[in-house]
Formats: sequence, structure tokens, C-alpha cells
Amino acid sequence: MGARPNGPGGVVWYDETSNEIENGVTAKIIDGKGVATQIRQECRERVTALKARGTHPGLAVILVGKNPASAVYVASKIKACAEVGARSVRLDFPDTIQTDELVAAIEGLNVDPDVHGILVQLPLPPQVDMRRVLSCIAAHKDVDGFHLYNVGGLVVGNTVFPPCTPYGVVRLLEYEHIQVEGRNVVVVGASNIVGKPMALMLMQREATVCICHAKTRDLAQFTILADILVVAAGRPNLIVPQMVKTGAVVIDVGINRLPSGKLVGDVDFEGVRQKASYITPVPGGVGPMTVTMLLVNTIHSAERLASGVVAPETEMV
Repeated sequence: MGARPNGPGGVVWYDETSNEIENGVTAKIIDGKGVATQIRQECRERVTALKARGTHPGLAVILVGKNPASAVYVASKIKACAEVGARSVRLDFPDTIQTDELVAAIEGLNVDPDVHGILVQLPLPPQVDMRRVLSCIAAHKDVDGFHLYNVGGLVVGNTVFPPCTPYGVVRLLEYEHIQVEGRNVVVVGASNIVGKPMALMLMQREATVCICHAKTRDLAQFTILADILVVAAGRPNLIVPQMVKTGAVVIDVGINRLPSGKLVGDVDFEGVRQKASYITPVPGGVGPMTVTMLLVNTIHSAERLASGVVAPETEMV
């Protein structure tokens, strides 16, 4: 038997081998937007404290080309900085830019004392060497968490800046007091941005983690075993109720736009919420947390500098 919250002070008991929660109550929806709002208030307070010490947190965002989706994402990041009182600067480059030019611009930001975080909006044009661009960002300003130093930090059990989306998922689990230690976690999607770092971060918290990907055969035989299911595959309605264990926690990281224009995740939300204990909606779940954790990382970078810590090696163990 297992239990999950059902309102203040109450629980719903369910048989983990059953296909139905006993009283039929649907999953609690995790309000990512609400959690992000609370964290941003904490960010405002941290920015105010830093400014009183003479440090004004600053984020530099680089946009290459005129990809409409990228422009929207960059605008949301600039707006988020303004909301918490942080500085931001947007650097626009044409889609004809070459790798050397972009690297030179980043190297200038690396030594700018007013810039505490550097973010390159992806994707980049095909002629640009993305790996070289990301690796030239100073590790202590890599607030997106994509530098090899920060990725390696996840493997050894510490990192200066965790990747923003997996970091946001962890904070949602913490906010809802969802136990990770000893749980079976299945991550669907093995990208370098979400899937792989997500698995590493949950392993650090003593979860037993399985990663599934596009070549996984019979996906349902893995997902049905998950106490916590994190889905980041980029395929609408990939996960249906029959693939989810009763009482599982379901975190939907996917963002897909249907021909109708509607935004949906990778999970059949209405169907799966009848079996899960917790579920994130799309939109309004993980999405708001991603930009918020970018703010958290940028402010952390500014705090490090204000405390005289620059070299990331000083934080590694």
C-alpha cells in the first residue's frame, strides 16, 4: 500500500499493484508557476542585498539570427531579470556569424566584471560550432550549466551551476516534499540538456534511475515501474495511462505545439491524472521554473564574486 496527500491533513491510500486509486481522486497538480513566483520573491531579496554591497547581478543573453521561438525565450529571460531587479543585456548577431566572431564576443563578456552570467540561446546556425561556443563560456559564468566543467561536476556529485530545467524539476519535488531517496525513477529522453543531467541529479539524491530514449524497446515495461516518471521526449501524448503505475509522480517536461496551436506536453494529462498522485501541467508546470532557475544561478554567480570566489575549482569536492 502507498499514500498521497488529499487536502490538508488527509491522505489517499492506494494499492501500488492496482490500476485504480481507491476513492478515485485525481492527482494533485503541481503549480510550477506558483512555486516560481515564490522563488522569484527570494531572488528579489537576494538582489537587493547584493546591490547594498555594491554588486548588481547582470546576465548577458546572446541571440543569433531571427528564430521566432528563440526571440520569445530571450524576451522572457530579459523580462524575468527586470522583475527581480537584475541587470540584463541582449546581444544580437546575424545568422551569418562565424564561430570565431561569436567566441570573441563571449571572451569579452568573460572578463566583464558587470556580467555574472552568460547565456547563448540555442539552436545556433549550422556553420557555428556549438560545442566550441559553449565551452568558451567561463565556467564561473555558465549559468545555463552547459559547460563541460559544470556537466562533469554533476558526475562527481557537485557542480557550480546545475542545468536550469532539471534544477527546476528538483526544486518542484522538494517543494511538494516528494521523497526521492530509494525511489524508482524513470527518465524518458536522454538529451544533454534535460534527460542526462536529470538522471545524474536524481542519482545524487539516492534514487534508482533508469534512462529511456528513442531506441528503447517496449517503453511501457519501464515506465510502469516508475515511482517518479520524468518525461522529456518531445512527443505529444507519448505517455498514456496504461504506461503509468497507480500513485506515480509524473513530471512532464515536454512542450509541443499541436496544429491547432494548443500547447501540450509529452503526457496524456487528462488520462494520466486519473492514476498519478502528482502531475505537472503543460503549460504552467516545469516551464516557469526553467527561467526562474536561470535567475537563481545568475544571482549565485554574483554572490560568489561578491564573496571573492571566482575559480569554480574552489567549490568542487
